[in-house]
Amino acid sequence: MPGSTAASSLFVSTAIEAQVAAINLQAPATSLARLEYDLHSMLLLVTGGIFLLVLAVMLYAIVRHRKSAGHAAKLFHENTTVEIIWTIIPLLILLLIAWPATQAVLNQKSTRGEELTIKITGYQWKWRYDYLDDNFGFMSHLATPAAAIAGTVAKPLNYLLEVDEPLVVPTGRKVRLLLTANDVIHSWWVPQLGIKQDAIPGFLRDAWFMVDRPGIYRGQCSELCGKDHGFMPIVVDARSPEDYEHWRAARLKQAAASADDPTRVWTLAALRERGEKVYGQNCIPCHQANGRGIPGSFPALDGSPVVNGDKAGHINIVLNGSQKNPAMQAWGKQLSDTDIAAVISYERNAWGNHTGQLVQPAEIRAARTGAAS
Repeated sequence: MPGSTAASSLFVSTAIEAQVAAINLQAPATSLARLEYDLHSMLLLVTGGIFLLVLAVMLYAIVRHRKSAGHAAKLFHENTTVEIIWTIIPLLILLLIAWPATQAVLNQKSTRGEELTIKITGYQWKWRYDYLDDNFGFMSHLATPAAAIAGTVAKPLNYLLEVDEPLVVPTGRKVRLLLTANDVIHSWWVPQLGIKQDAIPGFLRDAWFMVDRPGIYRGQCSELCGKDHGFMPIVVDARSPEDYEHWRAARLKQAAASADDPTRVWTLAALRERGEKVYGQNCIPCHQANGRGIPGSFPALDGSPVVNGDKAGHINIVLNGSQKNPAMQAWGKQLSDTDIAAVISYERNAWGNHTGQLVQPAEIRAARTGAAS
């Protein structure tokens, strides 16, 4: 069947690519990545050639001047000619390497002439992408099912390399990235794009790429940023300019339609439904899907005195974090008023918690205002 043939071809292609990547760098998809690939290949040839030359001289000396052949060790002192030769030759080799390496570094740092600017913010353990030219953005979370991570179901093909919202960019256009972080140092790394840039709290770093061909390009945070460092993937979806414009138009409409009304009064059922999604995207790694946390590291929410106590205390710790446990982030900088109201309402009415209480977005807005004043 045609469908089966196509699926089989895709599987074979994926398997071949995986085998190639296992013994070499991934196929470059940008001019930067090609430059790095060529530099890497040249350095392998240079260092391999030096290794073989030194090995050959060493083996020749060992075989031809061995003691069993009648040779005796000789004492000798400095030889000016030899010292000049073994100083000049490494210098020439370093100059040979330094020229293309300097060109590559200068090319990496040249972000002028960008056609699209995207701000990337690293969080534990997800990324936020803000399209500054169009004034919209979104969070990108790990999409691998918790059951696959726990090993209770089969692991998918792109295990720990799938996200719910990929970074979408057009091909053939220079994309400038502005990178920072909200909490600890992260590093945005996509090998096929030739990009590896640290995202540092309080600093704004920049990088760029221009993708040659449509496709899906995967990477990960390459900085040890916490216990779930391995669950912070990056997916870049490069589309043709026409497809990108269609996606952009749809995204702008979606952003306008989903803008929350801060004065809206929600029902408990609606808040719980939304809060469950927010909890699943942000809270499960520490507090677990069952709300029981990780003993000794992250407290349980099921039966928690904070969750079942005064609403103001619960709101404060979600908005501003915890001084007693620094691992509890200040979610006020990451989530909207409605999302925070929803997740608090969900936590107060999930598992064994049955307070029957809900929190409205207006209460979160008032808490923010009070904290600011």
